[in-house]
Amino acid sequence: MRPQKILDGDGHIIERDAELLEHLEAPYAGNETLLGYPFFPTLDGYNRGAIMSRLGIHKGYTITARTWVDFLDEVGIETTVLYPTAGLAFGIIQDPVWAVALARAYNSWFTERYHRVSPRLRAVALVPLQDVPAAVVELRRAVTELGMVGAVLTANNADLGVRKALGHPDFWPLYEEAERLDVPIAVHGAPSFNLGINFFTRFAMTQALEHPIAQMIQLTSMVMEGVFERFPKLRVAYLEAGAGWVPYIMDRLDRSYEVWAGKAYREFPEWLKRPPSEYLRSGRIYFSSEGGEPSMAHAIERIGHRTLLYASDFPHETNVARAKHEIEELSDRPDLSDEVKQAIFHDNVLRFYGR
Repeated sequence: MRPQKILDGDGHIIERDAELLEHLEAPYAGNETLLGYPFFPTLDGYNRGAIMSRLGIHKGYTITARTWVDFLDEVGIETTVLYPTAGLAFGIIQDPVWAVALARAYNSWFTERYHRVSPRLRAVALVPLQDVPAAVVELRRAVTELGMVGAVLTANNADLGVRKALGHPDFWPLYEEAERLDVPIAVHGAPSFNLGINFFTRFAMTQALEHPIAQMIQLTSMVMEGVFERFPKLRVAYLEAGAGWVPYIMDRLDRSYEVWAGKAYREFPEWLKRPPSEYLRSGRIYFSSEGGEPSMAHAIERIGHRTLLYASDFPHETNVARAKHEIEELSDRPDLSDEVKQAIFHDNVLRFYGR
């Protein structure tokens, strides 16, 4: 069974600093001094281009709106929601003033270079958590003026620019605005700094852990700090870590809730009102799915199938051939019903991002 319509819940673009420069406002506008240094911090110590070159995944890495439309047509996908690449290190930026300016430039650049070329190319906005009031303003601008469909927050900030986990009440004004605008928040990893795996020198080991560890940290923070109790209509996705880890973290968090809920004093904030697993089953917390992940069926037994999203991840480690294979892999699974496959490929993506 292959659904007639497939929606991509997570693809990527490749930022070019020279193009972003065209959208920077004063005092940066037109000043090519900026091009002497990367606009975004490095993700970590790996040059992912070198890795992809060694493996022969791509022959080139110039990604444009035309590249994306051609990919959608060839693979058979209707639309995509696009995320940054270098910008996945956005939370590491130390300078709040620069973070605000760069977020505005990135969001305007995407709109001109991608969305105005094809409405099939949508995006989540970068918002500067280094300055929460400015992040609220930029989310509002991105959604109401630029037509972006939500915001992306980085899952690992390496204890640099954004030094608090995402559940911290300092960030709640952004969640309040997202709830008011009825747009989702997506948490996306990539940097591997400060996760306890800095000693690896082979990318396979780093990549296997960098996403799930960071996502476990942020989900734990957001659930246990009471974000989903305080904002009952907020939708949040934790991307590129699969779904197999979800039952495990549900059990761990429920145990902590039970053990540390003392009568005189509780070892978690007062906003956490229910066992964490109830929030994870609420239909508001989403996860990206990986077609061949054996544990997906167990995850569906625990949280249901209405919150798993298909994601191509093109053009990172995915090319056209791999994307087609992963769609077939999920389509051919005998342990998932046609209803579940339809939900993952289409219905859940639409429900999460909205129409």
